[in-house]
Amino acid sequence: MRRLTYFIACSIDGFIGDPKGDASSMFAYVDTEFLEFLKAEYPETISAEGRRMLGLDGLENVRFDTVIQGRGSYQVGLDAGMTSPYGHLREYVASRTLAAPPDPRVRILSGDLVAAVRELKAEDGGLGIWLCGGSEIAGELFEEIDELVIKTYPQVYGSGMPMFGSGFTLADFTLDTVRTFGNGALVRQYTRRR
Repeated sequence: MRRLTYFIACSIDGFIGDPKGDASSMFAYVDTEFLEFLKAEYPETISAEGRRMLGLDGLENVRFDTVIQGRGSYQVGLDAGMTSPYGHLREYVASRTLAAPPDPRVRILSGDLVAAVRELKAEDGGLGIWLCGGSEIAGELFEEIDELVIKTYPQVYGSGMPMFGSGFTLADFTLDTVRTFGNGALVRQYTRRR
């Protein structure tokens, strides 16, 4: 069974973006040390454009071969001119408003998202599935999430887009690792207790 990992950036107070979903202030913390960590541990989370700009086109996928993102997260890439922001992965966009993808490498999930993710998780072989964002689909897929990898940046938003756009749900996770960085960022990895 493949695992669904919610790999997400957030503020100290648990917001993945401001009230409009903008998280660009967090990019300031992707310094040399943090980028080296991403290249070694989570290279597939660097966008295709980021890989091209950094000369990292040949990086192998380590943890994920599939990415699922919400329409809002995908729109950030579209606005930057990227119709396939993670072309080195199988790309899925959860959307009820996008009828057809602007790129043949991107598949639209418009129906039962939980059922679609269960099918992906049941596939034989392969690496894991990366839930890239956003808040609403993380809330919808909450019970399917096997692992959390939370990149926490030393910022307080006060309000904004929560990690999970859903009602109250209680679930226990086990802390597996914590990695700290000189710029004050940290990455925590948790596994769901089943």
